[in-house]
Amino acid sequence: MKAWLKVRPVSDAPELFCNARAQAMTRSGFEYILSKHVATAARKAPSIAGKGVSPHVLRHTCAMHTLQATRDVRKVSLWLGHASLQSTEVYLRADPTEKLEALAAMSAPMLTPGRFRAPDKLLAMLNAAGRKPNYAE
Repeated sequence: MKAWLKVRPVSDAPELFCNARAQAMTRSGFEYILSKHVATAARKAPSIAGKGVSPHVLRHTCAMHTLQATRDVRKVSLWLGHASLQSTEVYLRADPTEKLEALAAMSAPMLTPGRFRAPDKLLAMLNAAGRKPNYAE
């Protein structure tokens, strides 16, 4: 950021990025510049031509990378400027690596197959009588 501010054109605008008239860059101005860079990149890497590159996609991609790097949805929420964490929770559901890691951490219980034997004499007596235990009594 410091390097950019040193070479940024002089402007009274507080925004970080300005247009050619030294005014705050608009959304449409950013989309225009981005589309020019996407076209240039597509000439060198044709696979990019079929991709939907937009400011929204860049924002979402950056949020996903931030989540994967920090593992902290609060930091993603702050970076995106969301008013609440609920808005950011969609990124938790969208990240398949989080789900795969959670599944990998799970292990099957170490149970051996066999018949149930009541560990307590009272439970054994109730089982023998054909009555299910009623713990509310």
